Amino acid sequence: MRLKHPRLGGRRAPRPDASRAEVMARPPAPGSVIVPDWHESAEGKEYLACILRKNRRRVFGLLERPVLPPPVAIDTASYKIFVSGKSGVGKTALVAKLAGLEVPVIHHETTGIQTTVVFWPAKLQASDRVVMFRFEFWDCGESALKKFDHMLPACKEKTDAFLFLFSFTDRASFEDLPGQLARVAGEAPGVVRMVIGSKFDQYMHTDVPERDLTAFRQAWGLPLLRVKSVPGRRLADGRTLDGRAGLADIAHVLNGLAEQLWHQDQVAAGVLPNTSENTPS
Repeated sequence: MRLKHPRLGGRRAPRPDASRAEVMARPPAPGSVIVPDWHESAEGKEYLACILRKNRRRVFGLLERPVLPPPVAIDTASYKIFVSGKSGVGKTALVAKLAGLEVPVIHHETTGIQTTVVFWPAKLQASDRVVMFRFEFWDCGESALKKFDHMLPACKEKTDAFLFLFSFTDRASFEDLPGQLARVAGEAPGVVRMVIGSKFDQYMHTDVPERDLTAFRQAWGLPLLRVKSVPGRRLADGRTLDGRAGLADIAHVLNGLAEQLWHQDQVAAGVLPNTSENTPS
C-alpha cells in the first residue's frame, strides 16, 4: 500500500493537523522505519550513484537535485535541520562529513549562517519504497547567535529537526545539553530532536563516560548517535576524498535522521498512532 506523506514531491508542505504536530512522537526503534543496510545492497548502490561522480561525492546547491534515470525516479521529502551546540564541538565538521566535504583541520568560528544541502536515498520498511531525503542543514556560530538577536529565530523558523552536538573531549558541552534543549527546542515540541556526540575517534580520552550517556538517554528519551571527526578516507591519488567510503562512515546518521523525520510526519499526518511519552522540558 502506498503511504501518504505530507512532504513527498520535494516541496515543503504544511503539517496536516497542527494539534497532532505539536505533540512529539516517541522516537521509533532503530531500523523499524528505514532499512538500515540497504545502501550497501546492489539496489542501494544503484540509487547512491546519483549523488556520486566517479566515487566522489557530488555537491548540491539549494536549487539543485540528483538526476535519476526514469526507471528509478523516486519522490523527494525535504527537511530543514538546525545544528546546535557550543563553539568548538564540531558542528561545521559534522555537516562537512555528511556532505562529503573536507573536514576543517583547524577550528574557525562560523560567521553568520551557513546552509548545506545533503541528499540521501533510503528504503522504507513498511512499504518497500525508496524515498530521496533532502536535508538542508543550518549551521550558525555561537558568537553570531549571541550577538544578533535575529539569528536564532531565523534558524528555528520552519525547522523540522534539531541536532544537538556535544564533544566527547569536552565535558562542559555535554553538561550544556539540557540548557541547549530548553533554549533552542523548548517551544517546538513537534520538532524532531537528536543528540550527536562528536570526536568519538578520541573516545579513549573521553570526558563523558558511558554511564552518563545511559543516564541522559533514560532521562530525555532522545536518540543519541556517535560520529568520528577524523578526515575522510582518500582515493588512490591520495588527495581526493573517497565518496563511497565517506557515505559508509555517516550512513547511520543520515538513516537516523530519515527515520525520525519520516516517523514524526507519519504520526502528524495521522497515518500512524501517536504513542508518545512526555519528555522532560
